[in-house]
Amino acid sequence: MRFDGTSRQRENDPMQNLPRPILVIGSLNMDLVVRCEALPQVGQTVFGQDFFTAPGGKGANQAVAAVRLGAGVTMAGCVGRDQFGRDLVTGLAAAGVRTDAVQAVDRPTGTALITVDAVGANTIVVVSGANAACDAASVDRALSAAAAPGILLLQHEVPAQTNAHAIRAAHAAGWTVIVNPAPARVIEQELLPLIDIIVPNETEAAALTGSSEPMTAADELMRQGARSVLITLGREGVLYRDVERTLRCPAVTVQAVDTTAAGDAYIGAFAAALAEQRTLPDCLGFASAAAALAVTRLGAQPSLGTQEEVAAFIAEHGMPMPVPG
Repeated sequence: MRFDGTSRQRENDPMQNLPRPILVIGSLNMDLVVRCEALPQVGQTVFGQDFFTAPGGKGANQAVAAVRLGAGVTMAGCVGRDQFGRDLVTGLAAAGVRTDAVQAVDRPTGTALITVDAVGANTIVVVSGANAACDAASVDRALSAAAAPGILLLQHEVPAQTNAHAIRAAHAAGWTVIVNPAPARVIEQELLPLIDIIVPNETEAAALTGSSEPMTAADELMRQGARSVLITLGREGVLYRDVERTLRCPAVTVQAVDTTAAGDAYIGAFAAALAEQRTLPDCLGFASAAAALAVTRLGAQPSLGTQEEVAAFIAEHGMPMPVPG
């Protein structure tokens, strides 16, 4: 099945109703997290209230988010030959993610320096480290090891040329390609028609299009060649757009503790639901619930809910459903 705003599947495929595998090619970081009352301004020193380390990286976060929700997930990327790298791979494997495609290289493992304030807002500085060593050969090994085409998740914390190769190769092999352009950087226009869903947040959409108005940004991405656009809007929910329809799905109202992995929780849950071949409205609503649960907890991967936890959250808070927008 290639996602294009419909639920079209390959005809006469006896495996068409089986869950599809998810491959994540992306970053693995160790997060160094400080909690404080308010984020420091330029030149200001503030006292932190708490410090902890937690596994992170947008790629690894999305892999864990999906696997905890029952998906079959493989992670491909690079870590250093250091304790952070060993801890990250061990953590992924313990969560149920297949890690054969994670390579150890002679660079330090990627790190993220995260500051979180009293209302859950954050600032993040990423040091790429070993993530910069993820290359086209890593992509080819991971794709060739897959038993069948599934869903490919990409982000912008590995080199742009690596992502470009992955998009072309996966599209040609029949994968559904989902790109989370975070942090924001220009995507070659010739690649946009090869991406099934592009998933920026509001800030990233503005950086890619020059428009801070989500609908205008979505229309511009479509004009540039995107097949479908899913913009996450924090407390305002999400906006979905393709050639056939526009949908808005509200967020679940919760008291946020840490928004660090909200986007990753959303994308991992969306991919897990899509892998089960649920309808688009169900995918959007389920992902909104999973993201809402995540922001009520501290840390990146530690905040990501299991199937049972998300089910309990939905039973208590309900699952939002999209409406035409």
